[in-house]
Amino acid sequence: MTQGARANKSGNILEGNVEAILNGHNYFQVGNHVTKEFLLTATLLPRRYAKQVYIGAGIYQTSLKVDFYVVGLSVMPSGLIIECKWQESGGSVDEKFPYLDLNIQYNYPAPTIVVIGGEGMREGAVKWLKQQVNFNQNLLAVFSLDRFIAWANKHC
Repeated sequence: MTQGARANKSGNILEGNVEAILNGHNYFQVGNHVTKEFLLTATLLPRRYAKQVYIGAGIYQTSLKVDFYVVGLSVMPSGLIIECKWQESGGSVDEKFPYLDLNIQYNYPAPTIVVIGGEGMREGAVKWLKQQVNFNQNLLAVFSLDRFIAWANKHC
């Protein structure tokens, strides 16, 4: 298996854990690769989510999809976006944090949590992203998987 394939598989495992947490809190998946409009109008399921949701154009004016878009949290009427970032060994995921932060700030239609996994990110990269919570009012938190579980247990 190539390094890229291994990284992709590990990222999918992180997303699978987030999905299990949502399911455990009685959220139901309504689709993959859907638009935010579809998700927001699928009102038959009050607690729902979709994966790879198209939300519009990003800072480069290209199509922008988010890992999870969750609807049904009473304190977040516009929904919650969850992004998953995994880096097991040296690579470029952490180099994309400024791009992610700017898109969250200017283009994401709902508050966002970033779930971080793996130990391969450069020293200071995760710390930098966590500091952006102070400046980016749309970035709610940057969590490890275990901290996300704790947050979900209190808020979902």
